[in-house]
Amino acid sequence: MKVAVITGAAQGIGRRTAEVLAERGYALALVDLREPAAAAAAVRALGADVLPYTADITDDAAVAALADAVDARWHRADLLVNNAGISFIAPAETIAAKDYRRVLEVNLVAPFLLAQAFGKRMLAAGSGSIVNVASVAGLLGVADRAAYNASKHGLIGLTRTLAAEWGGRGVRVNAVCPGWVKTEMDVADQAGGGYTDADITGRVPMARFASPDDIARAIAFLADDDAAGFINGHTLAVDGGWTADGSWESLRLRHR
Repeated sequence: MKVAVITGAAQGIGRRTAEVLAERGYALALVDLREPAAAAAAVRALGADVLPYTADITDDAAVAALADAVDARWHRADLLVNNAGISFIAPAETIAAKDYRRVLEVNLVAPFLLAQAFGKRMLAAGSGSIVNVASVAGLLGVADRAAYNASKHGLIGLTRTLAAEWGGRGVRVNAVCPGWVKTEMDVADQAGGGYTDADITGRVPMARFASPDDIARAIAFLADDDAAGFINGHTLAVDGGWTADGSWESLRLRHR
């Protein structure tokens, strides 16, 4: 039995990742700022041993307590999925410093704290995998998202650096870069009026949003030592071709 720790597990990508990993026989620590009760019930129904855990992962002491709780329950952690994240949409010149810092704390500092806490244990065991959930916004600039883009670019840099440091000691570190995904976060972002479904589907060569399942299965692939055992320091774009397509809109749409 392998043990996975998933942050942001109450909904969206995190919850679906938990379900996919449960189907593959993982025991699961499901971590969120709010009680991940529904997600825990879903993976229990799939036969998984589960530890629901409520914590603010930007807090050093809370992360240390989480790592201790996982140790006490299973005495190991084979996979860390740094999925928790927040968005913030505003023109760069209007962003308050406190809001910028909050996005970086959740999206970049917390993944480092978690990688450090669980990475130490993986290094001691000589094996483990960390998958960071970045974004196409970590590969490209997207207007009105200065804090989010900076955090996701930083997360890709952290991924590559940890892969360089830890790969030779048995710990692989990779990232997935989703395009726009139909989740609760997307609903909240669209409510602000910044974009529509058509804005996204018109830009994606595959003409649809990603689903949480698309991302969850990419995470499970990167975590699988048999399928991806020599993949380390990689950023896997799961974006329907968003970052591959430099066409202008009329040219893109002409090929559908």
